Amino acid sequence: MRRSQRRLFAATALTALSLVAACGAPETAQPGPSGGAVPDKPGSPVVLNILDVAGNLQLTQAMIDDFVSKNSDTVSRVTYSKSPSPELVGKVKAQQDANRVEIDLVLTGVDGLAAGIEQNLWTPLLPTHAARLPGMANYLPGAAAMQKLAGDHGVTVTYYPSGPLIEYLPSKVPDPPTSAQALLDYAKANPGAVQYARPSNSGPGRTFLMGLPYLLGDTDPKDPVNGWAKTWAYLAELNKYVTLYPSGTGETMKNLANGSAKIIVSTTGWDINPRVLGTVPEEAKVGTLEGFHWVTDAHYAVVPKGVSTDKQAAVLALLNHMLTPEQQAKAYDQGYFYPGPAIKDVPLSMAPEASRQAIEKFGRPEYEQLIASNPLEVPLDAKALVEAFSKWDREIGGAKVSK
Repeated sequence: MRRSQRRLFAATALTALSLVAACGAPETAQPGPSGGAVPDKPGSPVVLNILDVAGNLQLTQAMIDDFVSKNSDTVSRVTYSKSPSPELVGKVKAQQDANRVEIDLVLTGVDGLAAGIEQNLWTPLLPTHAARLPGMANYLPGAAAMQKLAGDHGVTVTYYPSGPLIEYLPSKVPDPPTSAQALLDYAKANPGAVQYARPSNSGPGRTFLMGLPYLLGDTDPKDPVNGWAKTWAYLAELNKYVTLYPSGTGETMKNLANGSAKIIVSTTGWDINPRVLGTVPEEAKVGTLEGFHWVTDAHYAVVPKGVSTDKQAAVLALLNHMLTPEQQAKAYDQGYFYPGPAIKDVPLSMAPEASRQAIEKFGRPEYEQLIASNPLEVPLDAKALVEAFSKWDREIGGAKVSK
């Protein structure tokens, strides 16, 4: 089974809320101080234990493996594991409380980044180590804006405009909604037909949540507590006609394919990649709603507090490698995070042949124009995002999340 297939199936299995080992169990943390100056390189090669809670390895594992193959004096080997994002804080905090941190590097989306910042879990990497990461100076404007959300705590490794988009099969929905009100009207007329996944564990779900204030003209799209009156009212009304909220995006894709959902919330990557894999029929279409703004997304590398300085040195060297154009070109993957690269001047022509073929066949020519002609908005900051997730769970859909 291909790595991209494993990622999609893992996304649909989030209801189990269990750690999925990709390449063996994490090893015990290597001896070494967690405080003090970070050396230029480890005193001896280290084992890096990497946890992915965002599906990021689909985009970056080839970059990491390339680094390990060329730098055996820095990293002897890597273990990979995966976990649902809502489990991240509990896992890291438990290790920190026990003074036994075994996770050296976390690959996370905005949700895990925000939750960890809220709990003060991450080691600040910037600006102290900025000189070791020259690739950050080459960020695309959207990726640079996403980096500001991380503050000093994480490093942007992949980026895409994201969504929110709606996705449907033309044979089932010949006249798709073109406005938020039309989507609500369709849901009311077709109970159970509109579906999106729990926002705290779904890129498309949280993109829809954060995109609605722009679609609806709310007073402050960056303030979910005091500025989203229209958004919360809309979601509460929509909730009347939603029968369940999948716990992960992959389940919505399967439901679209089997007909149990007629319209789902999507993003550029979640549109392209499942069609590449055959999970969603090739003929599926996407649309935008009137007043559409892109809510951008990124994946970050963060280091838990308590990781030894030797391992921090290895992580910094790894991230420097990952932010080179040659390695960033691998982020095109098979469209999962389309486009994917976080830095400038990485055209599709630089990507591996399999990536080029997949995107040439399953990509959409209209994306280039959509990206160029609609506003790009950064997601909520860490505190506001946590507040939005909590309010959605409490007041909108928490009782209907699939188990």
